[in-house]
Amino acid sequence: MTDEFINRERREFLGAALVLSGVIVGVPAMTSATAVAADYKQNPFTLVYDGAITKNEPGKVNIHPVAYKLNGLDIVANVYTPANYDLSQNHPAIVVAHPNGGVKEQVAGLYAQHLAEQGYITITADAAYQGGGGGEPRSVDKPQFRIEDIHGMADFITRYPGVDAARLGLFGICGGGGYSLAVAKTDKRFKSIATLSVFNSGRVRRNGYVDSQLATIQDRLQQASNARAQEVAGGEILYAGDANLTDAQIAALPFDLYRQGYEYYWRTHAHPGSTFKYTMSSLLDLMRWDATDQIELIDKPLLMIAGSKADSLYMSEDAFAKATGTTDKEFFKIDGATHIETYWVPNYVDAAMGKLTPFFARTLVSDRS
Repeated sequence: MTDEFINRERREFLGAALVLSGVIVGVPAMTSATAVAADYKQNPFTLVYDGAITKNEPGKVNIHPVAYKLNGLDIVANVYTPANYDLSQNHPAIVVAHPNGGVKEQVAGLYAQHLAEQGYITITADAAYQGGGGGEPRSVDKPQFRIEDIHGMADFITRYPGVDAARLGLFGICGGGGYSLAVAKTDKRFKSIATLSVFNSGRVRRNGYVDSQLATIQDRLQQASNARAQEVAGGEILYAGDANLTDAQIAALPFDLYRQGYEYYWRTHAHPGSTFKYTMSSLLDLMRWDATDQIELIDKPLLMIAGSKADSLYMSEDAFAKATGTTDKEFFKIDGATHIETYWVPNYVDAAMGKLTPFFARTLVSDRS
């Protein structure tokens, strides 16, 4: 992957900041702790998070790049095995779903590695049509595909050597958190579900962030409809966004999630496979979908985590209140954290792991049905 490719992807991401989707994608200089840029080219597995594995060693957490087919598409994933990994034993496993626009080498990999340190076999895969996932056109972003990605990770990891399929957990981050809630409604292979900084993609694409674009829903649906008509007629595929924001424009964006997201995805934890660009026609599927529809079907233990200062907090709170099908549920706020800071700030990551560790230890026990 060349620097030219990376720069092009960055320009496309910046363009996505001003779109009809109702979401300005961008974000600010990091404010809590100093973030040191992680160069994917300096890691043999192109991981970009602090403390990432650089080589596999006996008796330590190891990483295993894998590939498999899902509905005819090539999927790439990383499987993390714990220090006590033994093919003859039955280990619990956790599927980790990455944020919108993210890839497995970023925050999903960080938490997958930390969970492997707790004794779990974990898997995190790039979404189909995105990152290293197969599929054309590129950057299609539809809920049904993201949901199928999670089912597919479960399909793969439950057949992985040494995995106890009866002890399978699910952990979703940001958009992956919203899609994990949707998966858990019906896929009862998952014995417990945890989320971090939930982003309800349908609600935001439909209503705008913090429901700020309710007045333009019909106009944006018409634009998306026109984009699909052009696409199926063989015309140019339109993408959400084609602007180029300056640093000053990014700094002026109204929400922490977008300002800090820009810093995370395109500066401190940049990866060439990561982009917020998506086909405009995807909005036809996104805008009629909602992560909380029929959420009462979730009847398994549920842990939801979000930053107390996150401007996305309302989405986790809304989903938690509607998840009435389970009595085993907990909502935990990380004091002082914004949405993006839960991805990388060491104290906040430690706080999240401080809840995830006992939650999965309790809910993925061997005698649980």
